[in-house]
Amino acid sequence: MSIPYLAEAAEHEQIGWLGGGVLRVLLDGGHTDGRLTVFRSDAVGGTASPVHLHDHEDEIIVLLAGSGIVWVGDRRQELSTGGVAFLPRGVPHAYRFTSPRVDMLAMATPAGMENFFRAAGWDLTKPVPDGWAVTREMLAEAAARNGQKLLGPPPDADLPRLPLP
Repeated sequence: MSIPYLAEAAEHEQIGWLGGGVLRVLLDGGHTDGRLTVFRSDAVGGTASPVHLHDHEDEIIVLLAGSGIVWVGDRRQELSTGGVAFLPRGVPHAYRFTSPRVDMLAMATPAGMENFFRAAGWDLTKPVPDGWAVTREMLAEAAARNGQKLLGPPPDADLPRLPLP
């Protein structure tokens, strides 16, 4: 059974992420009885995810500010502030941010995706080592342990479809 959870912004877990961005865990499985995870990301322009899929979670992203390209299945869509994407489990997808900064809200149901981000990212309550960055190897290891599959490198912005094997 879920119990109510309330938190101020300063209380959210912060994880160092791709391209020097910061991912904040607003709600995780422990707060929602495994039903929902909610993240807010402050991302840097040019940041891109590898082509991947989630076996267990559906994901929704909302661009609160900024712009980017989202590929999902055989679709490519440019999104700007207020844009939304539904990324069903089992469907390959990727993103590339095109504005200098992006503020993004992401939700996953059921919860669990937070474990992937924790495994590949950096807990920002600890000092970040010089030169630290999320690597493809870190992503692959975290994905394998957390129900995700990496299918390829980040797509180029001009690709009309995902480069699937």
